[in-house]
Amino acid sequence: MHSSPRSTRVAAMAAAALLAASLHGAVLAQAEGALPPVQKSGAVEYLSGGIGLDESTAIKQASGQWPLSLVFSVQADARAQFASDVKLEIRDAKGALALDVTASGPYLLARLAPGGYSLRATLAGKTLERKLRIKAGSSARVELVWPAGTNQS
Repeated sequence: MHSSPRSTRVAAMAAAALLAASLHGAVLAQAEGALPPVQKSGAVEYLSGGIGLDESTAIKQASGQWPLSLVFSVQADARAQFASDVKLEIRDAKGALALDVTASGPYLLARLAPGGYSLRATLAGKTLERKLRIKAGSSARVELVWPAGTNQS
């Protein structure tokens, strides 16, 4: 039996598509495996980390699936440097504490219910405050940048 050039091309394209799909799946599985564990503070699930390229890439890829994505850094000469050990306190619109954690890396993802919140983030004794609104079905990203020299001994 002899195959035509067209059927050979179709088979090659199908094989390439299958390979691309399996590679994409492998990359996603690898990224999910690099995520730090999900933890709980009260009723709020969160994860924190991002030290190392694999973990930071995995968190960035997952961030769109979380209602809140926070990034912590300290202003440096040309660009900001990532910060960790940030004490974070998030309160709901009624002032009730929703999340009270210390970030173990420059990224923190949190599953907060839709609504208004106030955030206090403290690094090396310097506190930044923000108001934020979580909307159903979307992801809010907040970057907190401390002044140069914060976090230096």
